[in-house]
Formats: sequence, C-alpha cells, structure tokens
Amino acid sequence: MLRATGASVWRVGFNLGDRMFWPGPGFIAFQGRHQDWPSTCAALLDRHQITDLVLYGDTRPIHAQAIALARARGITVHVFEEGYLRPYWVTYERGGSNGHSRLMDLTVPQMQGALARVDPDLPEAPATWGDMRQHMFWGALYHGFVALGGRAYRNFRPHRALTVGQEFRLYLKRFLLMPLHRLERRLATLRIRRGGFPYHLVLLQLEHDASFRDHSPFTSMTDFVAVVIRGFARGAPTHHHLVFKAHPLEDGRAPILPAIRQLARDHGVQDRVHFVRGGKLAHLLNQARSAVTVNSTAGQQALWRGLPLRVFGAAVYAKPEFVSTQPLEQFFAAPDRPDTRAYRDYRHYLLETSQVVGGFYSARGRRRLLRQVVDLMLSPQDPYQALSAGTAAPRQQFHLVR
Repeated sequence: MLRATGASVWRVGFNLGDRMFWPGPGFIAFQGRHQDWPSTCAALLDRHQITDLVLYGDTRPIHAQAIALARARGITVHVFEEGYLRPYWVTYERGGSNGHSRLMDLTVPQMQGALARVDPDLPEAPATWGDMRQHMFWGALYHGFVALGGRAYRNFRPHRALTVGQEFRLYLKRFLLMPLHRLERRLATLRIRRGGFPYHLVLLQLEHDASFRDHSPFTSMTDFVAVVIRGFARGAPTHHHLVFKAHPLEDGRAPILPAIRQLARDHGVQDRVHFVRGGKLAHLLNQARSAVTVNSTAGQQALWRGLPLRVFGAAVYAKPEFVSTQPLEQFFAAPDRPDTRAYRDYRHYLLETSQVVGGFYSARGRRRLLRQVVDLMLSPQDPYQALSAGTAAPRQQFHLVR
C-alpha cells in the first residue's frame, strides 16, 4: 500500500520466519552477529536515504538501537502495537508506545480540550477478547520457520530467554491443548459465578511481554502475585475471594499456578483464591468488585465498567482521575471508584487518535487496518498533533454486527 503512493519500502529480516512472512521484493537479510547490527543499520539508513522507520514494538534490543540511530538522523519513527483498546483496534504512534508513548505525559484535561470539536457519540466497545486461534497458529508457524532457517541465520538470537525450538514447542503445545484448557476454564468460571461470593479480579500478564518486562517494578510475575496475595490476606473482608485470570496466551513457561497455590497456603487464604486459565474477561469482570494488574491493557475493560482499578507499572491509562493509588490492603478493604466520565473522555481520545480499526492476525482485520493506517503514516502530523490542531481525518468506527 505504501508502494502504491510512490514510496520505496525495504524490510530487514533476521530469520527465516521474517523472510517467509515477507515474500515480495525489498527484503534485506541480516545474517551478521548481534554486535554488528548498529553499524549495519546505520549503513542501511544512509545508503537508502531512509525517511521513515516502521517497527512493531520499541523495546527489543534491535529495535531500540535502530530507533536511536533514526532519531539521530531526524528520521520519523512509526511504532505499531496491539491495541490499547483490544481486540478490535491496533495501536499506531510515533516515537514510542506503552511506557514510551506520548500518552504518558498527556493529562486528561488536555485530552478533553483536544476533543472540544469532536462528536461525543461513540460506539460501545465489545467486551470480548477475540479469537486467539489465529494468533496461536501464526505464532507457531512463524517459530517453525525460524527453527528451520537456523543454518542460514546461524547468528540469530531471539530477544526472549527461550530458544527458538522451545518457543515453537510451547506454541504447538498450547494450540493442541486448547480443547482441554477450554473445558478447564469453563468449569473454573462456572464455580466462581455460582459461588455467590464477592471477588476481586487479578489480571495477569505474560512475564516475557515488553509491557511487563520494561515498564513494571517487578522482575517476575511471581513477585507480583506475592504482593497481591499478601495485600488481599491483610486487607480484604474475610468473605471476599481473589480470582487470578491468566493471559490468553500464557503457555506455562513461568510457574504462576504453583506459585499462586503456595502463596495462598502461606497466607491462609487457599480456600478463597481461584485461578482461571485464559479465556475472555467479560463474564468475570461483570461480577467483580475490583481489578488489580501490573499494567495490562485489559485494565481498560475494568475501567469501561466503572470498576475500581489498582495498577503497579507504567501504563498509558494510569491517570489519577480513574486509577487508584491506595495501598493494596486499603484498596481490597474499600477501593476508590474511578471517575467514569473522565475515563470515557480518555477512551474517546484514544479512538480519535492512536487506535485504528483492524488487526494483525486475520485477512479481514488487515484489510480494515490498511484503509486508514497508510494515510496516518503519510500525514505530516502524528495522530495526537492532528486532533489538537483540528486537522484529523474522520476515523472509522467499529460497529458490532450481532
């Protein structure tokens, strides 16, 4: 689509998975050592007279090094990520995302001022995560190609601690066990919904995810679990329960479930602590008293429902108007409610700026994304600047067909 505008496009690939997912022209294979990447990247930027750098995420070492080189040359940096409002949107920003996003420095009053000329009516966000099978399938296929291309890209090192082969086996195992996990999840959810007890929901994340790894105070998800269970045992009323909701892509590489069970026993609350493996949030959130997370984007689904929310890491939605700063014991005892009007303005601001209708993992999602995102990339202003200046183009909205 960018080539259709007259632009020249190159893709730097680091393994066979990158090559197989970019079958067309413009592919540049990097087969050198990691320490050679900065000099190679600098040479590519200069040789091709690059004007724009496009990345998915901004924290991987190869990305961070490329961004630093691009900024030194005045090159525009475009960053894509999963939608801050998932699953029907993709995030598009310039300069950085998540903890590096411009949203971190914007206040709610500034956002409300930028919305002054915008129609206040918005469609209701669907309360579902979406189908994860495509995500799992493409992830397994990609890592399978990476493993097959080991000889051609022998210097490739993944940005995560596991080897490529281990990543592939985890993706494949998770994909094959989906029917069993679905049954286990339904039974656990049914027990909670029929239990008749008030409960607080803990939104777990992937320990290897960039948001947790680079924008939180914890070194492991187990550390976070320990803080939450201790705060719950000390502060929550004795008839309240605690429900840990695993990330839909959790694959067991981190020993979260054994840690939850042991810590619950240590604090004498084992009969009041539950674990739900992945799945959708809607049913659990609809009956929860509050939610706790490090900085999961799923926290926005809690805020959309007006639930009290406590976060521990850097998050684009961690604004004082709608995120509690209470000590955890006090939060579980009597959580502060969010300013729902302020949150709706915040959500409206996202939908008018960085959230683009579409997705990465289905053909239909990519088609919807392409209808808008190329124009956003070619605009002289980033989405936040365009809205403040009153020059933002009309945005597609998601309309749920029932």
